[in-house]
Amino acid sequence: MIKGFKEFILRGNVIDLAVAVVIGAAFTAVVNAIVTGLINPLIALVFQADSLNDIVIAVPNLRGGTTDFAIGLILAAVINFLAVAVVVYFVFVYPMNRLKERAAAKAGITPADEEPKLPTEQEILVQIRDILEKQGSARS
Repeated sequence: MIKGFKEFILRGNVIDLAVAVVIGAAFTAVVNAIVTGLINPLIALVFQADSLNDIVIAVPNLRGGTTDFAIGLILAAVINFLAVAVVVYFVFVYPMNRLKERAAAKAGITPADEEPKLPTEQEILVQIRDILEKQGSARS
């Protein structure tokens, strides 16, 4: 049992996963800093983001009172998510993809070279038909 656990822990993918979690936590801090320091002030130029938290829809309930649905909190979370997604894409993903493309171009690798072209469903069916015809003619 201990031997199996040791093999599990020393497997490369477990260590890779642990490194990814640590890097992800550090990366989260960077993205949050960019959103807080750059994106949120840009949004504040257009409208006051704190006012979103005050948007509430009051719905009458069966006991005679009202139930408040904090739509503003949901709206603020969606805007924050979109801001983080924009920062991650345009600051990190897009430049890294461009760097990879340039490195591949320098190495003479085209996108067609990277992934082999898989046969279409129709091509596979034609191959199967041909194999079955050969087997049928060999038996006769």
